Amino acid sequence: MDLPLKEPTFLILTALAAGPLHGYAIIGEVAALSGGRLDLRPGTLYGALDRLTDDGLIEPGGEEIVAGRRRRYYRLTDAGDTTLRTETARLRANVAAATARLRARDARPTRRLAGGFA
Repeated sequence: MDLPLKEPTFLILTALAAGPLHGYAIIGEVAALSGGRLDLRPGTLYGALDRLTDDGLIEPGGEEIVAGRRRRYYRLTDAGDTTLRTETARLRANVAAATARLRARDARPTRRLAGGFA
């Protein structure tokens, strides 16, 4: 899996970090984690789940029949856990760098330009 992860992939792995989920539960968790900004469609989700399974980051975690429909669960693998932790550390470092720069910017005295505006 290439890093950095795209946001949908990061959020799918994050959703599965709490435990096994079925597809529509993953869609709901991703929407909640993103504050409603990311609305995965089933076709997009299942394509991503297939890719993540092929990459060894997730695996099927069981099935059940609900209202006559098969519900397949997915869970994070050890490789998926490692990938999510690595990406989380990378993002945390980026946030720390940005926060430090913004604090430094806030601490600067404001300069007034000569002949400034009234």
